Amino acid sequence: MIPAEQAVAPVAPEVPGPARRRSSWSAGWPLSGLLVLYPLWWALGLGTLIVFVLAVPMTIALIRKRRVNVPPGFGLWLLFLITVVLSTTMLGVNPSGTVPETMSHRLVPVAFNLAGYLSATVILLYAGNLSEEQFPRQRLVRQLGYFFVVVVAGGLLGVVAPTFQFTSPVERLLPYTIATNPFVQSLVHPTAAQLQDVLGYSSPRPSAPFGYTNTWGDCLALLIGFFVVSWIIRQNPLRKLAGVAILLVSAVPIVYSLNRGVWLGIGLAAVLMAVRMAARGRFGALGAVLAGAIIAGSVIALSPLSAVISDRLDHQKSNGIRSFTVSQTLTVLSESPVLGYGSTRAALGSSNSIAVGANAKCQKCGNPTIGSNGQLWLLLVAQGLAGAVLYVGFFIRSLWVYRHDRSPMGDASILALALPLWFMFVYNALTMPLVISFLAIAVLWRNQRMQSAVVAPVPAGKVRLPSVPLVFRGKR
Repeated sequence: MIPAEQAVAPVAPEVPGPARRRSSWSAGWPLSGLLVLYPLWWALGLGTLIVFVLAVPMTIALIRKRRVNVPPGFGLWLLFLITVVLSTTMLGVNPSGTVPETMSHRLVPVAFNLAGYLSATVILLYAGNLSEEQFPRQRLVRQLGYFFVVVVAGGLLGVVAPTFQFTSPVERLLPYTIATNPFVQSLVHPTAAQLQDVLGYSSPRPSAPFGYTNTWGDCLALLIGFFVVSWIIRQNPLRKLAGVAILLVSAVPIVYSLNRGVWLGIGLAAVLMAVRMAARGRFGALGAVLAGAIIAGSVIALSPLSAVISDRLDHQKSNGIRSFTVSQTLTVLSESPVLGYGSTRAALGSSNSIAVGANAKCQKCGNPTIGSNGQLWLLLVAQGLAGAVLYVGFFIRSLWVYRHDRSPMGDASILALALPLWFMFVYNALTMPLVISFLAIAVLWRNQRMQSAVVAPVPAGKVRLPSVPLVFRGKR
């Protein structure tokens, strides 16, 4: 591998205008297909699965490249992936306080998680290795901003038509026993919302175009910065007005999602941006952030949405479930602290009693999944302290490397990279939330390369040697 200090940007050959335009639109088609056509994939029943599918042509494109660059700190992520593989040696272990199962029963979730991590890795490398001529950063930011609109539209669908659902083409092709599996249903069966008893009665929580409300809220918060950059900041008045209107409308599904994690996450996002603006002396932008927060808060407080928030804060029964699973996570971790157990485990009993568990009359009673209520808890159970430290370390390392990026798209990307450090306590990152965060890293990485790129001329009479497969680039 070539050290960052010695790495240089390859010289792009000059091509005629029409040929360049064709290359520009064809080079990043899997990326555009993922973000722009996501509503179609959701309707077809591919949803999350399309990430795995489109990672294949991205992998082929990377293999065909003479040189594949990797971002700073990528070694930490590679070590994490190795830990994920090594932890599978613990799949057959049943720690105390969990429901005994065979190793074969755990292979599907393990394969899904591994595919999620590997696909996100491929997407990061693919997006980061595209040149500005092939796929401009601004296009990627705009597509992420468009994806925010898709998520808001899905949330509104969940509010106005919470029972909307249909059988997807992919679902029809699956055998009945597989298609009716709850986990498979979340992947292939399009629904507008999850109907859950959170407020003491059954209420809809928007989830489209994802399978879970928590995934919906996680993605929306991660994308909000890209939306602001591509719809409001330095945009024409009409587009800016439309962007403000969409932001105000997004408050409706945000509140009805009953996602306290998202509510707090958006507040943390506003604080983070305010701090970054103040540190640069951009008090005008700081004032705009504060004014926007005040206006949004006032609109919510004076609308019927305030009653929903009040009801949610009055019903905290999910706290007991979370505290129980977190406690169980720490308990089982003590038996395998380094590598974990390769996957999640089902706890014996419930938060009420070890005697309250699933049975023939109540399939959903008790036995909550340990590691299902936050990425950090998933990592501790599945990959132990080693996996958790490497995963979190990669995010913190990336934040440190790109902390000086002061561009608007850099701000949006820093936000999508910092919020997971909060969401990891309450939401799982696989699969689309992790993809969005990795695309944010790609934007920051390419920003850094554009700022510090140096062209290395080939001396006369010299022959360029074959490229090394992996090249570290950027500040360490």
